[in-house]
Amino acid sequence: MSRLRGFLDRMHPLFAKGGRFEKYHAVYEAVDTFFYTPADVTRTAPHVRDGIDLKRVMIYVWLAVMPCALMACWNTGLQANTALQTYGLWDAAPGWRGELLSFMGINFNPNSVWDNFWHGFWYFVPVYAVTFIVGGFWEVLFAAVRNHEVNEGFFVTSILFALTLPPTIPLWQVAVGISFGIVIGKEVFGGTGKNFLNPALAGRAFLFFAYPAQMSGDAVWTAVDGFTGATPLALAAEGGVEAIIAGGYTWSQSFFGSLQGSLGEGSTLAIFLGMIFLVYTRVASWRIIAGTFAGMVVTVLLLNLIGSDSNPMFALPWHWHLVLGGFAFGMVFMATDPVSAAMTDTGRWIFGALIGFMCVLIRVVNPAFPEGMMLAILFANLFAPLIDWFVMQANIRRRERRHAVR
Repeated sequence: MSRLRGFLDRMHPLFAKGGRFEKYHAVYEAVDTFFYTPADVTRTAPHVRDGIDLKRVMIYVWLAVMPCALMACWNTGLQANTALQTYGLWDAAPGWRGELLSFMGINFNPNSVWDNFWHGFWYFVPVYAVTFIVGGFWEVLFAAVRNHEVNEGFFVTSILFALTLPPTIPLWQVAVGISFGIVIGKEVFGGTGKNFLNPALAGRAFLFFAYPAQMSGDAVWTAVDGFTGATPLALAAEGGVEAIIAGGYTWSQSFFGSLQGSLGEGSTLAIFLGMIFLVYTRVASWRIIAGTFAGMVVTVLLLNLIGSDSNPMFALPWHWHLVLGGFAFGMVFMATDPVSAAMTDTGRWIFGALIGFMCVLIRVVNPAFPEGMMLAILFANLFAPLIDWFVMQANIRRRERRHAVR
């Protein structure tokens, strides 16, 4: 590594102000800070000195989401291999993936963790690679034009965006979606720290409404052409818990994540492992997570009490809402985005409760849209500054009253 450090130091004058490649300084800085901690630190009062910087925060989130990425590979392969077994195709999969897996000596046995992982790996990696390359291009372009550093926030945005997509999505749509999320959802407002929407969710929402055929329905969740299968959440919208169980799904199976759905949102177990790490390192706000969970539980219990003769979603218990769709993933990784979420402690409770309430309301009251977490978080993002303003005004009035009493 000392040789790499020396090489980067020798290249620095070329990218510094007045150097031959001055306009590409953002690219040099991105490479340098990827391998080494920035040397710029605060040393004197009154500035706060802390051992954690933005790069380390983003690396922590990236590490926390790794269990979801690993489960995405395994479960995508499991669903694909199970579908191939249904079709009687035991020794081959169509397309370049089948040829590559055969060349690697990988079989298509749904009972093999190894076979499932590598089959799903070659679905997840192209999606993530396109997300990272296209999104990284926009990040570097805006950084170069503005003469700013390349922000590490995209490191997290790319992996979260990729994990929210179905495995069958065309790669050109991945490029369009991440372009919308980065450019329209973040950069036009000034970049990381100035965006009021979660860019990963903004890109995902754009794809959902622009290309609904590739983002919803029964044919997009299993990586085998022509195979259809409803997700447990879609089954719940049709017939409640009874329909889920009749479809062959159990709660424990849903909690573990061996079911159809988006690439990385299915395993609540993997999500909770990441949540424990983020809360322990104080990267994610436990108040937002707890508020979202509480808002969901209270709203579900209220709707269970109200009941409905025509809508089976009214009777769906809260523990099923927790493990179905993208609720757990959004609660842990999306709602806790420090930029687009509420900043005050009390505001975080309200912000989280609003997300939980809106998610259940969309899922239950709108049967045409069984998944509601994405829209619930984006809706709460819009109100986060207003929530903080009301909290601060309440604090000011309380202090004024206390001062008046004295």
